Amino acid sequence: MSTNQRKPAKPSRRGTHQDAAAKHQRDLLAFMLLIRHFEERCVELYSAARIRGFVHLYIGEEAVAVGVLDALGPADSVVSTYREHGHALARGVPTDAVMAEMYGKTTGCSRGRGGSMHLFDVGRRFFGGNAIVAGGLPLAAGLALAEKMRGGPGVVCCFFGDGAFAEGEFHETANLAVLWGLPLLLACENNLYAMGTPLSVEHGQTDLAMRAASYGMPAWAVDGMDVLAVEDAAHRAVGGIRAGHGPYFLELRTYRFRAHSMYDPDRYRNKEEIERWRTRDPVVLLTQRMKSAGDLNDEAYAELDRRATDEVDRAVTAAEAAPVESVGDLLRYVTTAPGDLSEGH
Repeated sequence: MSTNQRKPAKPSRRGTHQDAAAKHQRDLLAFMLLIRHFEERCVELYSAARIRGFVHLYIGEEAVAVGVLDALGPADSVVSTYREHGHALARGVPTDAVMAEMYGKTTGCSRGRGGSMHLFDVGRRFFGGNAIVAGGLPLAAGLALAEKMRGGPGVVCCFFGDGAFAEGEFHETANLAVLWGLPLLLACENNLYAMGTPLSVEHGQTDLAMRAASYGMPAWAVDGMDVLAVEDAAHRAVGGIRAGHGPYFLELRTYRFRAHSMYDPDRYRNKEEIERWRTRDPVVLLTQRMKSAGDLNDEAYAELDRRATDEVDRAVTAAEAAPVESVGDLLRYVTTAPGDLSEGH
């Protein structure tokens, strides 16, 4: 599997040859498998104290990242949350660079200074995870405003969780995006819980798409466990944005199979609920659909799974061998020595 920048797929699979559609679905499945194996390995590494700090896993939500980012091209921008490993991998940030960042090594995409919650890759226009709930929304609005002022073709996609609806930043961003006609895709990953608080306890109206539509933008809910449904919705939304119709909102209804973070004892959900959602595992759903259509057999699936596992294995090996930053460089990028900046710059 290549770790290069993903190329956007055609806006629709309708009318294409069946083999091309099957290959495209295999690509989607391959990325979901890569994210799944990456996250499962992070569980092992965190338990072994190889990865430290806060870690927020994306297991169960893979269809959202893979489906939405399929609609974006290299000139588009992405702003993410602290649960962003899947977004970074689906965007094409190299697996070894993401894993090295988890380790805090200098070969990481943020030179080991960001860790799990602050992945960043300016070359792929992946403008970071953000540790503050809703904190990425104003940044995304700024990027979208800059794109519009330049007259560029780019779209800015901002991922955020349902918990962001309780923050003023969402409402301010949504309002300004509509007023200014910004090329902004608001991708809400509604996994039903803001940390440990159920959506139904926090909000009187839980139809988030309807609330977003009240600002005057196209908005609808999507089955976030179905990567093909997510992909179709994302292409429709991005197409509308590129056509100059301003911002769009997608409520991607999904579920995280793991706790909020590795520190979270997860006592606010019952096992029956978790198991019920596991029956709609996005990786399994696409695999079953492809097998039923005759587009995937057990051997082909095993090969995709092996490639994903091997890629994660190589990333772990590289991260283990990578250097940590020297003590002498600890203030680099933090302070500026006198004379380093010329007057007026």
